[in-house]
Amino acid sequence: MCDHQSVRFFLDADADPGLLPRLLAPFARRDLTPDRMWAHRNGAVMHVEIALASMPSAEVHMVEGNLRQVVGVRRISRALPETAARAA
Repeated sequence: MCDHQSVRFFLDADADPGLLPRLLAPFARRDLTPDRMWAHRNGAVMHVEIALASMPSAEVHMVEGNLRQVVGVRRISRALPETAARAA
């Protein structure tokens, strides 16, 4: 049985016309469709959130690593799953 968790990635990256498709590529390669994607430009920086309500736990670190390798990404963080956040 595959363990799943909710996950939210928060990124700051250089504002670039090709940024958003590059950020979605790691999900598409794994046949994952984000439930929510939000992006806001603030000058030369793009703030992005990508959220999935149910993602295979084994894929989370791999997708995070792929996102870190995207050209222009300055910072990335990940929110705790809702169940772990409530328990903490």
